[in-house]
Amino acid sequence: MTRVLTRSDLEAVLEPAACLAALRDGFRTADAVTVSGRRVRTDLPFPGTATALIPGLLPGVDAYTVKVNAKFPGARPALRGVICLHAGADGELLALLDSATVTAWRTGLAAALGTGLLAPADYDVLGVIGAGAQAESTLRGLTSERRPRDLVVHDTDPGRAAAFAARHGGRVLGSARAVADAADVVLLATWSRAPLLALADTRAGQHFTSLGTDEPGKRELAADLLDAALLVVDDRELAARTGVSAAPGLSRTAADATLTDILRGTHPGRTSRLQRTVYAPVGLPWQDLALAWSAFRAAERRGIGTTVDLLG
Repeated sequence: MTRVLTRSDLEAVLEPAACLAALRDGFRTADAVTVSGRRVRTDLPFPGTATALIPGLLPGVDAYTVKVNAKFPGARPALRGVICLHAGADGELLALLDSATVTAWRTGLAAALGTGLLAPADYDVLGVIGAGAQAESTLRGLTSERRPRDLVVHDTDPGRAAAFAARHGGRVLGSARAVADAADVVLLATWSRAPLLALADTRAGQHFTSLGTDEPGKRELAADLLDAALLVVDDRELAARTGVSAAPGLSRTAADATLTDILRGTHPGRTSRLQRTVYAPVGLPWQDLALAWSAFRAAERRGIGTTVDLLG
């Protein structure tokens, strides 16, 4: 039997603290798996792209994931798809999970983890540029440990920005530059294909988490800002091929560190209050498994979701 977990099912079983712990452990240990995850993307003859992440693997988990996503920036939601959770022993399809929910949670909470490690410890104002699902999940992860004094928000859709600010006790600003001017830490989660912020729009000591640089051609931060900052990614090779390190005009050839380096203590991360820092992940297949496995086990214990016989 296969357990089907919808968005509402997943929201009922996923817990930010447990997910953050699973992601933290995954960053420390995922490279012990000898089979590398792959990220495959193709354009379509439609206004969107198709993406697959295979396989999601972690040490000690006797299962793997295969994720298939449709990404259509003009749609709401912009991402739709499914994550297949298979048993490692025989390939049994254990669960089908709503990909949009798992992706938003794992991307947002991994971003919260990276932000927490790199941002100034005493920051007061958090800025959000792009008030969608990933920003929601990142904010959920950040505020589970520390709530900033003030929140400022900008989105190209003023109504969405206003709703986000109302939900979280923030205020709306009229531009990305206004957010950067007001905030100590800036979260960008957009579909932008042109830089929203350059070095001149920032000040020393700020941190930026850029979630929109996960496909070729997507850009949120200008090359001069990336060159000036301590640049941290989740995977150097992917970042250089399809992510932030592939930005045109970037003088550096690679990121300074990965989040794994910082969690393991092989890189110090931020070393000065005046240092600009950037975390710009692409998103890795094992992150899907980390949350899908946790959600599946919780759903099994609590009897949440619908079971179907796909072979019947």
